[in-house]
Amino acid sequence: MKRQKRINKQRERRTHRVRRPLRAAERMRLSVFRSNKHIYAQIIDDEQGKTLCASSSRKVCGAYGGTVDHAKQVGADIGARAAELNIKKVCFDRGPYRYHGRVQALADAARENGLEF
Repeated sequence: MKRQKRINKQRERRTHRVRRPLRAAERMRLSVFRSNKHIYAQIIDDEQGKTLCASSSRKVCGAYGGTVDHAKQVGADIGARAAELNIKKVCFDRGPYRYHGRVQALADAARENGLEF
């Protein structure tokens, strides 16, 4: 139990360390959540506190979406949805996750579909 609490605190610290400078920026934030089975992305306007658009591997891929290829599809989808709303510049919020694997694949696909960060 103590080990799990320590891990959760470290994860929260990492998340806050990554997000603190992003909220000061005057751009929308592309936030990523990665679970074992799926990956989710949403563009958030921190000034209004609203989610403008979202995409997930559950919507795009169906039953299981825990691969790099599925992350690329989600990145392409969130890029297309942002283009519909005329959003071009965002800050990439990776949360407590390393910029590696599925998170990196999502970011690269979003860049290829018109988002700048």
